[in-house]
Amino acid sequence: MRPPLPSAAALALAAAAVLSAVLPGASAALAAGSPAPSSFTISDPRIKESSGLAASRIHPGVYWTHNDSEDGPYVYGVDSATGRTVARVTLTGIGTPRDVEAISLGPDGQLYVGDIGDNRNGTWDHVWIYRFPEPKQLGDVTVKAAQFTVRYEDGPRDAESLMVHPVTGRVYIASKNESRGGLYEGPAELSTGGANVFRRVADVPWVTDGAFSPDGSRLTLRGYFTARTYPWKDGRPAGEGERVDAPWQGQAESVTYTPDGSTLMFGSEGANSRVVAVPVAAAAAPSPGAGSASPRPGSPPEAAPAPEPTGGFGKGALVLAGGLALVFGAKRLLRRRPRD
Repeated sequence: MRPPLPSAAALALAAAAVLSAVLPGASAALAAGSPAPSSFTISDPRIKESSGLAASRIHPGVYWTHNDSEDGPYVYGVDSATGRTVARVTLTGIGTPRDVEAISLGPDGQLYVGDIGDNRNGTWDHVWIYRFPEPKQLGDVTVKAAQFTVRYEDGPRDAESLMVHPVTGRVYIASKNESRGGLYEGPAELSTGGANVFRRVADVPWVTDGAFSPDGSRLTLRGYFTARTYPWKDGRPAGEGERVDAPWQGQAESVTYTPDGSTLMFGSEGANSRVVAVPVAAAAAPSPGAGSASPRPGSPPEAAPAPEPTGGFGKGALVLAGGLALVFGAKRLLRRRPRD
């Protein structure tokens, strides 16, 4: 007599238990029947210089992005399931964008767009932030945005990273410089009535984008060659952080967390650019041991480890694949089991 096969539900629970040990939020995704976040390719030919990413909170699987420069006042919503654009937002009430580099979603449900780049090595005496509510309906829409003037307490500089803390709503900008970059903190509330002065609170030598975890407890910063995640304590990144197993991308420009915090999404510039999903549990790697120098966030090329072209996903992704294979394999066996 053939021993009874376990039910698909029992196997699913077992797989979820394994996954939850290494991938926070994975068991919940399985229970809800929703697929784990996956990599995708931006297919819209209008998006040739995707320079920022922000995960939508009201449209599952949609990511907001924008071109670097010379595109106009546009923000695009891309469906990660297909790679297709499902929304284009035209901003009004602002001037002509100069060098848009970053986007972040605040706890107020508004998108913050950082027109903060300065390819002239920090010669603009001010830059801008645009803010508008995340559209409730997808499609081509026109919205009126607020425009905020930004100045740095220690003078002009180039920057490509803007992060809004998901709890306090405070805006941070990371300047991009090989030796003297910094993390700058904005005022508690931005004002349209005058310049908003951002003050330096930490050193970050070479950063092209950054993102807070959804609970605000961690800050991930990426450069062209490296990325690190830092505990966020008392309004500052703490310690040396952990190295992130970021993928190798030719023009590494963006990073964001999925809304559940389980996955980091890494993007790059270029036509048909790829957004690579890296599970958070698999992304973290131990910092170098005692006595060795830890690279600082977004280290410049000479301080970076050799890139891995495959952008390995690590142990967590392998366990995820194994768990899913277990569930789907069980379903196949149950379908093939002869009836009594």
